[in-house]
Amino acid sequence: MEHEIIYVSLAAAFGIFMAWGIGANDVANAMATSVGSKALTIKQAILVAAVFEFLGAVLAGGAVTSTIRKGIVDANQLADSPELLIYGMLAALLAAGTWLLIASSKGWPVSTTHSIVGAIVGFAAVGIGVDAVKWSKVGTIVLSWIVSPLTAGLIAFLIFESVRRLILQQENPLEKAKKFVPFYIFLAAFTMTLVTILKGLSHVGLTISVKDSYLLAAAIATLVALIGAFAIRRIQPDPRHEKKQHFYTVERVFAVLMVVTACSMAFAHGSNDVANAIGPVAAIISVAKNGLVGEKAALSNWVLFLGGAGIVTGLATYGRHVIRTVGEKITQLTPSRGFAAELAAATTIVIASGTGIPISTTHTLVGAVLGVGLARGIEAIDLRVVGRIVVSWVVTIPAGAGLAIVFFYIFKAVLPAVM
Repeated sequence: MEHEIIYVSLAAAFGIFMAWGIGANDVANAMATSVGSKALTIKQAILVAAVFEFLGAVLAGGAVTSTIRKGIVDANQLADSPELLIYGMLAALLAAGTWLLIASSKGWPVSTTHSIVGAIVGFAAVGIGVDAVKWSKVGTIVLSWIVSPLTAGLIAFLIFESVRRLILQQENPLEKAKKFVPFYIFLAAFTMTLVTILKGLSHVGLTISVKDSYLLAAAIATLVALIGAFAIRRIQPDPRHEKKQHFYTVERVFAVLMVVTACSMAFAHGSNDVANAIGPVAAIISVAKNGLVGEKAALSNWVLFLGGAGIVTGLATYGRHVIRTVGEKITQLTPSRGFAAELAAATTIVIASGTGIPISTTHTLVGAVLGVGLARGIEAIDLRVVGRIVVSWVVTIPAGAGLAIVFFYIFKAVLPAVM
């Protein structure tokens, strides 16, 4: 009993630390385009993210979670020594959280999924054996470093080009915006609803067929587009501001849209990525209570609340560093450019969910921002910032693995075995 209390307490503490890291780094990515484009202030973004990330984590964060994320290690190999899974998961949480703390303080947008994957690979390689790691799975994750930013970048480039040709380059951009933006609102609402259904509802035990998912998303998107069209019709030109900024009123139209996409992205992100923090916690609690290693572990509600609270605290305390990097330092964003980037990121997530390709929200959004920047020419992008981001991506898995190995040996030496 005493051992169980020790393990559950450590799991809760390290789980909050990891969730804090997700809030400081990954959630900041989801909000960065809204802040960078001035659609939301940093305080408003934190408030929006706090509400929708928490709701996503608690309502759709999962009733059951995989004990080892992404299937990169065979849990059955630990059946005879369950304490190794506890040491390993504690080490993985602490290692990933530590790396996210370092990256967030530097303003590097890294992948929380890759941080925890690297940490689990590190502990598995030394704690169980190199052959216990499914290296082909790790290879697929590494491949996603290239695939997800390129896909999102291309889609963002095409979306922003369409905005430029249909609206910004026309003689009467406001009139054209009122005509075409409801179509973009439909596209955004459809994609965001689909992201939420595919990445969120399955965690709650609600299984909706692919056909019904698309029909439901289309119905919700039509309703949102009609409401959006009504709201846009009421936006009147502002001649005083138009003199200072030619597309001031048009950008106000897109700013309304950015708030919708920011809320949706936060909910979908909360429902999906909270598992990076609470999956290992659930595994530790399960083994500590019954001494058995399983592929799946049931989740208590308090664990979901723990994850949600940690994410919100991370964003509020440290999120501004990564928000500044993605939203302001890569390229200059306006609401129309930010919208193109966010819609492209969401579309890429939908494609990946449908095909089963493991991708990183971070890499996807950074790729989308780059795509929008490239639509204005290579000189619109700060290549030094991009270079630092790419280096931080490459370092993430080995950094997580190295830290996890160190922590694994420390826990193995000082913590008691499972009774």
